[in-house]
Amino acid sequence: MLKSAGVKQLKGFILLTLFLFIPSTPTTSAVAQEIKTIRLGYPSLAFTQSHIWVAKEEGLFKKYGLDVDPVFLRGGQVATQALAGGDPPIVNVGTVVQASLTGYNLALVAAVETTYYQVVFVRPGITSLEQLRGKKLGISGFGSATHYAALILLKHLNLEPNKDVALIPGGPDAERLGALVAGKLDASFFNMSTAPVARRMGFIDLLNIADLGVEVQGNGLATSRAYIKSNRDTVKAALKGYIEGIHFIHANKQESQRVFGKYMRTNDPEVLETSYQNYVKMIPKKPYFTLKGIQFILDMLAPQMPQAKSAKPEQFVDPSFLQELEKEGFFTEMAKRFPSK
Repeated sequence: MLKSAGVKQLKGFILLTLFLFIPSTPTTSAVAQEIKTIRLGYPSLAFTQSHIWVAKEEGLFKKYGLDVDPVFLRGGQVATQALAGGDPPIVNVGTVVQASLTGYNLALVAAVETTYYQVVFVRPGITSLEQLRGKKLGISGFGSATHYAALILLKHLNLEPNKDVALIPGGPDAERLGALVAGKLDASFFNMSTAPVARRMGFIDLLNIADLGVEVQGNGLATSRAYIKSNRDTVKAALKGYIEGIHFIHANKQESQRVFGKYMRTNDPEVLETSYQNYVKMIPKKPYFTLKGIQFILDMLAPQMPQAKSAKPEQFVDPSFLQELEKEGFFTEMAKRFPSK
């Protein structure tokens, strides 16, 4: 039986997804350059999004001339659709391949995940992954990272999606936790920031998708090629703040956890500690994409999208920004400013 205390935790946790959270701008010293306001989207309340929050709260985007409004977009599918529509013009998401294949011409300019850090949780009574046959598996939405993680899992188990296992779109983590409590789902994926809450509520984790060793392109800074053409300086400035946010987190645990707590709306020490430790373990200081991981996504899409068969991974990335920053010594500067501990 699920613990009543866990249900109370869920009620507080669900508040995370009920509001569009746009935090206040920190006070910073005046800068000579003109400040441009821009919305920057993110799809989840996981630690993989936290360098955006930190760059905002610590004034790192403003250093490069941007007043960034972080916008929570409730899942990878919603985030990708918003990016394809041009608002926000830049989003931290990895699922740009499918949208680009249908004509939206999106591109990653940086990336922080080469695998999916998604944990499979099941209701009590299920003791093995094989028992998922005939069950309902929750994902945030079709075309999202959790959708691709589900396809990886089912392929590993030799099960067919929606034939052997029903894939149910259920929104962000908090809403899928609620669906598990209500018995509307038998299993779901949760990011590693949500995992401690799910365990305390009595759900059982059976597998971290990353442990299957599948290289796949996850979250990264994405925009459209049209926006790059007309706003190249803005994209580069956003990338600088994004990268400095990564370095800041690696070097400043206490300050970073404070920001994590603000955006996740939690003071749960286990959630904050788990999030931070996984961040410094998994998020690279040089955010390069994985062409092999993009090819894996193309291969998964090919049966439903014939155009994926002839597509090349290079179509979905723009490495020029990272190359420029390398030549300009930006990463060397970051290493000096935020030395490894």
